[in-house]
Amino acid sequence: MITLQTADNALKTVYLGVIGNQLNIGANPLLTKIKHTTNNIYGNEIRKATSYGFSGGVSAGSEDGSLPTADSKKYVTFTTTLKNLYGTIEISDKAIRCSQNSAGAFVNLLNDEMESLIKSSAFNLGRMLYGDGRSVLATIAADVASTDVELTLDSVRNLMENMTINICDNACTFYLPVDPFVIRYIDRVNKTVTLSRAPGLNIKNYHLTTINGLNKEITGLGKIFEPNGTLYGVDKSTNPWMNPYSKGSVGTLSETVMQEAIDTVEENTGAEIDYIACSSAVRRAYQDGLNTYRRNVDIMNLQGGFKAISYNGIPLVNDRFVEDDTMYLLSTKNFEMCQLCDWEWLENNDGRIIKQKEGKPVYTATLVKYAELLCDRPNAQAKLSGITIS
Repeated sequence: MITLQTADNALKTVYLGVIGNQLNIGANPLLTKIKHTTNNIYGNEIRKATSYGFSGGVSAGSEDGSLPTADSKKYVTFTTTLKNLYGTIEISDKAIRCSQNSAGAFVNLLNDEMESLIKSSAFNLGRMLYGDGRSVLATIAADVASTDVELTLDSVRNLMENMTINICDNACTFYLPVDPFVIRYIDRVNKTVTLSRAPGLNIKNYHLTTINGLNKEITGLGKIFEPNGTLYGVDKSTNPWMNPYSKGSVGTLSETVMQEAIDTVEENTGAEIDYIACSSAVRRAYQDGLNTYRRNVDIMNLQGGFKAISYNGIPLVNDRFVEDDTMYLLSTKNFEMCQLCDWEWLENNDGRIIKQKEGKPVYTATLVKYAELLCDRPNAQAKLSGITIS
């Protein structure tokens, strides 16, 4: 007979390794390029010293002249905190009892829950990689009447039907003092969403966010490319060498513009651009350029089963979480996913993973990872924006 202990054992011994592999390798093509490490972790903090410039002490001289004087290498210490990443499944008591006498039905029940968990976790991990840590999914772009359930947004790329969301103020300092909302429908052409109920007030310029995730997500590319401000506890205004290459109002995309960004980064920092990410619209613009000159499109196979276009041997990948008119050119060797441990199940004091939800005939299990994305050379990254798309 199938029991909760059977389910517990299955989650520990069968599913955990599969889930970890799927989320570390199969979640997003960019994530497969980033090294996962337990280094540089001190308690709840990540601290890493990074150097910039040269130490000097190298020059030509006369046969009996003075030797060059060396200067100590310059360092700054990046400091950030581990972020708490969770994924929860729910199984009703009725569903478990219905499958007690059928191993096949029980396996199907768990498989469905695991597939759903992997799908939603992969979606959110991919979104965080390109976010700024605030958990903002979209911004409300038009006035909202008190009875409106339909909101016009600046973008819907981070949203899916049946997502539960909060709404926060334009400064991301507090949530609306109401229960969360559910997204019932998304009109991706007109960039509107239909909510489960009306917010009841005009919230133009407010933001849709994840549940309770406000300012608690990993430090993604949105934060790394944020002009000025503070990154990993270091003020960019007093350390301008940290600023990545950024070019706006690009217009028509060309290989010359792309190569200029790559050359600038590699010549100024010595890093190597090895990954290009863009929106589907920008990829089509790039392919249009290839078609104009009747050039073949070379396809690359990446780890995790992903495919990419080759730009001079560099994978060019379209990612739904990249802004519509944007392309990132990255040196992924300078990124680390610093983690306290890999994905694990939360356990009770008795070692149980599955526990009853208080006051409800439902059992839950929670997957957890404590991690943060660290880029030790922000100036070795590049961004092109304002690309003309059709």
